[in-house]
Amino acid sequence: MLLYATLGTNDVASAKAFYTPTLATLGVILRRDGTDEVSYGLPGSPDPGLYITKPYDQRPATTGNGTMLALIAGSKAEVDAFHATALGHGGTDEGKPGLRYSPTFYSCYVRDPDGNKLSAVFDHPANAINA
Repeated sequence: MLLYATLGTNDVASAKAFYTPTLATLGVILRRDGTDEVSYGLPGSPDPGLYITKPYDQRPATTGNGTMLALIAGSKAEVDAFHATALGHGGTDEGKPGLRYSPTFYSCYVRDPDGNKLSAVFDHPANAINA
């Protein structure tokens, strides 16, 4: 359904220092690197799926109340690594990794240095057996 998502930042270099290692835990790589914007995507994908950018209107970037991006993780270990890496690179904890909502939904929640909320989710039937 989504072609791409954009998150605002007030400091592209700081955002890059957070997102590059954090998204790498999910197999996502830096695709474009600029002074006003960086973008990330899966290897081999023709286009980036996530842009981190200074706002076009030149006003300060702000977070949306109730706005969050949920990113697909390939395993519980990827969710755990995403959470730990995010916290180690300037992110803040919004919910430690664990099962939520159903016996198969393993996720974590963090905020990036600009306050944008992110989640990494591994939702797989085997989670119910291995919980």
